[in-house]
Amino acid sequence: MGRCTLLVRAVEDVVGSECDVDWGNGTSRRLLVQADALGFSLTETYVQPGSESYLRYDNHQEVCYCVSGAGSVETADGLFDIKPGMLYAPGMGEPHVLRSQHGMTLMCVFTPALNGPEKHLLTPGVHSSY
Repeated sequence: MGRCTLLVRAVEDVVGSECDVDWGNGTSRRLLVQADALGFSLTETYVQPGSESYLRYDNHQEVCYCVSGAGSVETADGLFDIKPGMLYAPGMGEPHVLRSQHGMTLMCVFTPALNGPEKHLLTPGVHSSY
C-alpha cells in the first residue's frame, strides 16, 4: 500500500543535502525522490549560462518544463528553442543536447523515480546517462 500522509517540502529543505546535486552544468534539487514512494521524481534544475550538456536517460523517462530563462534542446528531430511555459520530453534513451546562453530553470519529472544523488559525468560530445 502507498503513503497515507501529506508530504510537504520546500526547496530550502533540500539545499545542502545529498539531493542538492551539482550535475556538471548546473544544479538539480531533487524535491521528490524514490524514498518518497510516489513513483516519480520532481527536480528544480538550473542550467548554467553558456553551458552545453550532452545527455541521455537510459533508465528514466524525463519531462522538463521551463519556468525561467531560456535555452534550447537538440535531438535527431532538430533544434528547439525553450522558453518559459514550454516543455520538452525526450524519449527514453534519446540522445539530446541541452544549451543555455543566459541560464534557465526547469522543473523536471522523472519516472521511475531518481534515488536522489545521481549525477552526470559530462564529456563534450559524449552523451551522459544514468
